[in-house]
Amino acid sequence: MLELLQFISYLLTLYIWVLIAMAVLSWLIAFNVVNARNQVVRMVGELLYRITEPALRPIRKALPNLGGIDISPVIVILIIIFIQSVILPNIAKAFI
Repeated sequence: MLELLQFISYLLTLYIWVLIAMAVLSWLIAFNVVNARNQVVRMVGELLYRITEPALRPIRKALPNLGGIDISPVIVILIIIFIQSVILPNIAKAFI
């Protein structure tokens, strides 16, 4: 069971990196550093969007409108860190 919890923690860490990659790519597209019409950029952006949007959509709906600032990835990352540092260790203690 501990190996399963470690694997879940690993997947959560990987998801944090995917969220960071999505945020960086959106900034690069917004500041015209990369061309959004490029097929590779479009494919990577679509992949990251499909992976991150199910977690970000409920957070965006709950947050008030902050203008052009989207802090939903930060909130999701904080939730993941909470799960990794509080919930998973307490579940692991139950199996020791």
